[in-house]
Amino acid sequence: MSRVLLLGAGGFLGRHIHAALAAHGTVRTPSRARCDPARMELPELTALVARECPDVVVSAAGRIVGSGPDFVRAHVVATAQLIEAVAVAAPAARLVRIGSAAEYGVVPHGLAVAEDHPAAPVSEYGLSHLAATRLAELAGDAGRLDTVVLRVFNPVGPGMPAGNMLARATAMVRTAMADGADGIALGLHDTYRDLVDVRDVAAAVLAATRCGPVGGQRIVNVGSGRATATRDVVQLLADVAGFTGQIRPGGFPPDATRSAAVPWMCADVDRARRVLGWAPAYDLAASLRALWRADGEPSDRPVAGVAAG
Repeated sequence: MSRVLLLGAGGFLGRHIHAALAAHGTVRTPSRARCDPARMELPELTALVARECPDVVVSAAGRIVGSGPDFVRAHVVATAQLIEAVAVAAPAARLVRIGSAAEYGVVPHGLAVAEDHPAAPVSEYGLSHLAATRLAELAGDAGRLDTVVLRVFNPVGPGMPAGNMLARATAMVRTAMADGADGIALGLHDTYRDLVDVRDVAAAVLAATRCGPVGGQRIVNVGSGRATATRDVVQLLADVAGFTGQIRPGGFPPDATRSAAVPWMCADVDRARRVLGWAPAYDLAASLRALWRADGEPSDRPVAGVAAG
C-alpha cells in the first residue's frame, strides 16, 4: 500500500481523486490553509513533505479563473516549489501533476491530439499550465525526480464548479423544470470538446501512482478519445433530465472568449493505455446522469440522438 500526499483534495477533481486513492492506500490531504505551495516558504514546504514521508505526491491544486499572475502563482510557482521540496525531502517519491488540455491551444479540426503535438496555448491559463508541465518534465528528464503529468481534458461529473458551462446548464434546466418554463436561454459557441468522466480522471491518477517507470513519456492525455459538439452535449443533458423545452441562444458568460478561441479538442489516449494501463470506462450519457443525480434526483431515462462519449 502506498502513502500519498494529495494537494487540492477539496476541489472538484481532488474530491474524486481522494476517493479513488483512499481505497488503495493511505492518503494525506493537508488543507490549502496548511499547505499552499504557491505561497509557502520553501523550507516550510520541504519540512511538511519530510513529515509526511510520501511514496507519491499528487498535485491537483490550481485555479480555473483569475488573472495571469494568479495562474502563474497557482501553477508555475506552486510546481517549481513542489519539485524542489519533494526532490529534497522525498527524492524517491513520484510527483503526479494534473495538467490541462488547454496547454495544446488550437489544433486542427478532426485531429485526436497526441502528447507530442506542438503545444501553443492561446490563454494565460493554458500557458501557465504548460510552463508548469515543462518544469515537471525537465525535473524528470534530469533525474531529479520521478514525474508524471496528466493532461486532463474536460472533466464532467458531480461537483462541477458553478462557473462551468455544464454546471450552468444543469442549474438552468432544474429551474426551468421547477417553474414549468418552456425553455432556457444559454450562450453556446460552435465548439467541440472531449468530455471525460471525473471518475475516469480519478482512475487515471490512481493508475499514475501505481504504474512502472514512464521513461520519456511523462506527459499523458486523460480524455474520452471522442469530441462532441457543445450544443449536442447540452441537448443530451436535457434528454437525461427529461426536459422537453427549447434551448435558445442567450448571453455568453465572461469566460466564454477563452473557450471559443479553441473550436475543437479531442484526446488521443493511446499513450494512457500503454503507459498507465488506463482507458475511460464511462460514456458521456453516464457522466451526465451522474451530474444530474448530484442533487439526489435519479434519472434512468434512455437517451437517444447523440453518440455517447
